[in-house]
Amino acid sequence: MALAFVMGAASKDLMKSLVENIIMPIITPFVPAGGWAESKLILGPFVFKWGPFVAELLNFAILAVLVFLIAKKVLKMEKVGKK
Repeated sequence: MALAFVMGAASKDLMKSLVENIIMPIITPFVPAGGWAESKLILGPFVFKWGPFVAELLNFAILAVLVFLIAKKVLKMEKVGKK
């Protein structure tokens, strides 16, 4: 269980780095000046900071897919082992 926790934390850091250093630089040219991390939408008195939200959403989506694929592989291996 402790090993899974450590690997999960390391995977999270790896996915965050992937989003910040590989994916977001591709998106940056399409974002207004200042970079994606500071991107925001101003509607009257309301300020919506969508840049950081998009980055966290990508982190979550990539990590969720990774966990799904690993779980699917493990369950498949267990199923084959029971036969």
